[in-house]
Amino acid sequence: MEIFLEISRLLVVATVVAGVMHLFRQPLIIGHIITGILVGPAVFDLVDSQQVVQLFSNMGIVLLLFIIGLGLNPKIIREVGKIAVVTGLGQILFTGVLAFLVASSLGLGTTPAVYVAIAMAFSSTIIILKLLSDKRDTHRLYGKVATGFLLIQDIVAVSVLIVVSAFAQQQPLSATLTQTLLAGVLFICAIVLTARYVLPRLQNFLAQSQELLFLFSIGWGFGVAAIADVIGFKIEIGALAAGIALANSSYAFEISSRMRPLRDFFIVLFFIVLGSELHLSSIGAGAWPALVLSIVILIGNPIIVMSIMGVLNFTRKTGFKAGLTVAQVSEFSLILIILARDNGHISDQIVAMLTMVAMITIACSTYLIMYSDTVYEWLAPWLKIFERKNVRSEPDVAEEYDVIIFGFKSGSRSFLSGFQKLGQRHLVVDHSPEVVDTLNREGVDAVYGDGNDTEFLEDLPLEKAKMIVITATDFTVNATIVSHVMHRHSDVLIVAKAEESHEAQELYDMGASYVMMPHYLGSLEVSRRLKRHGVPAHEHFRRARNSHLAYIQNDDK
Repeated sequence: MEIFLEISRLLVVATVVAGVMHLFRQPLIIGHIITGILVGPAVFDLVDSQQVVQLFSNMGIVLLLFIIGLGLNPKIIREVGKIAVVTGLGQILFTGVLAFLVASSLGLGTTPAVYVAIAMAFSSTIIILKLLSDKRDTHRLYGKVATGFLLIQDIVAVSVLIVVSAFAQQQPLSATLTQTLLAGVLFICAIVLTARYVLPRLQNFLAQSQELLFLFSIGWGFGVAAIADVIGFKIEIGALAAGIALANSSYAFEISSRMRPLRDFFIVLFFIVLGSELHLSSIGAGAWPALVLSIVILIGNPIIVMSIMGVLNFTRKTGFKAGLTVAQVSEFSLILIILARDNGHISDQIVAMLTMVAMITIACSTYLIMYSDTVYEWLAPWLKIFERKNVRSEPDVAEEYDVIIFGFKSGSRSFLSGFQKLGQRHLVVDHSPEVVDTLNREGVDAVYGDGNDTEFLEDLPLEKAKMIVITATDFTVNATIVSHVMHRHSDVLIVAKAEESHEAQELYDMGASYVMMPHYLGSLEVSRRLKRHGVPAHEHFRRARNSHLAYIQNDDK
């Protein structure tokens, strides 16, 4: 009961602070960190069951990385893989050297300066991916590149943590690295084989029940993350790998949309835990070094990334927005410095100083990323030096379609045929696994999803669409889609469907361009034929009947 009361108090404080932040239009992540400071030992000290809260925050991390992995299909990885490696490793190297020089000039000593340099070389995967997800920028070019080099950072971070842990346990370093490398290779092979040969055989069975698909997704994500943790990797890498394994599935959108509410709840606790780790009483003389190091991160890291991406022929805007994603210290850095302190390599003052750096940079970079377009417009004239003549522009991505069709009902093949003849790129969304598989085999882009799920609709590329067609007869589904589309893209042409006149009127009031009513269209067509051929026109309707039957048989295939 005490744990329940603690969590309840924590959520009440989080809700109040989030409400205030929303009222003043401030990023909620900052509010969650403020909540952590308030409930932590720095202010009210309301949380005694730190392990339970930490467990919940880890669950949020797993869910976040799993959902991100669902969007990282092999095409995206191939597109930015080399770029991510060069940018990620280059940023770690240059940031580490710069941080070491600055820390040494502040009189921290060689060993503390080395740890400070290592800690400052890594950025927060969790925070950045949450912000990119909130901005719906994970599929933008800079979002793909940022996700890629953050993954590279995580791999390097795991290696560093292994080395430091080996020193702490006085184990042979070569044996530890060999063991971890072997485990990593086996882990990757197991994931690849499962994704290729096992999961495709299960997905149609699982998709027959939304609850079963949801439960399997959670079990798969947490199970793979747990295996990664057991063999010595971070749970983030395991969760990301679990998501990537399902990224090619037709149900990736559906899984992502259904897991997002869970992610949003648990990830709040992660940021609260992060804020609770700040001890105001330990700040003291570390304030000035913390401020200097924060400036190095906030200004130096973006410049380093922009320089590297400029050499790789990216535009200055893409480089700038990707650079902002590394303008903070990672939560991994806090784990590393605490381990170093426990080993006796650094003092509590260094830990407090780097905790301050983390809080300052996380807060500032959150604002910079949320308002990156505005900041870029201010700084654009001074950023020309980071752009070469032959630049790499934002590519056409598979997430952009001219037409999106919701529901592959009778008559939808006529739509497909018409759009194909017009050269319009189209995507079909349907809730039937069999329909989605059939369309994919025919070369038609189709995804499994529920049009009545607003979280799922958030993932669809509606902004670029010229036309939305809804063939579902359920009024609630039609109303949800029309309302959501009008909120995001009011200029798009929307063709909806209704059975009753009052439903059609409501859809028109909501913004639908045209509402198909089967009985109206049917009676209109019969009237036109009678006017053209007279009564009774047996021969004409016999030909029309045969043509209609042929169409029905073809449409049912």
